[in-house]
Amino acid sequence: QVQLVESGGGSVQAGGSLRLSCVTSEARRIHDYIGWFRQAPGKEYEGVAVTLPGTATTEYHDSVKGRFTISADNAKNTVYLQMNNLTPEDTAMYYCAQDPRIDNIFLGRSAWRGQGTQVTVSS
Repeated sequence: QVQLVESGGGSVQAGGSLRLSCVTSEARRIHDYIGWFRQAPGKEYEGVAVTLPGTATTEYHDSVKGRFTISADNAKNTVYLQMNNLTPEDTAMYYCAQDPRIDNIFLGRSAWRGQGTQVTVSS
C-alpha cells in the first residue's frame, strides 16, 4: 500500500526557509515520480516540483525555480523540498504526491498523495 507522510511545514517570515519531508512507503514503485503540489485558499492546485528518485530528473514550476530544490534519499525513502527565500505567495497547503506520470503531479491529480503540511509566510 502506498503511503506518503509529510512534515516540516510551519510559519516563517518572508525571506525565510523551510524544508519539507515526505516519507514514502517501501511499496513505492520504482518508476513512479514523487513531487509536491500546493493549494492556497480559493486557488487551484499548483505543481511545485517533481523528481524521479534514483535519477537526476527534476522539474520545477517557474515560480519556484532558483528558490526551491527537490531531492531524494532512497536509503531513507524520503523526498525533501528545500524552500528558500519564501514569499507570502508561497503560503499554501503543500502535498506530497506520487504518480507514474509527471504531469499528473503538476496538475494535482496524482494517484496518491499525503495529508498535506501547511506553509505560512508572513510579510
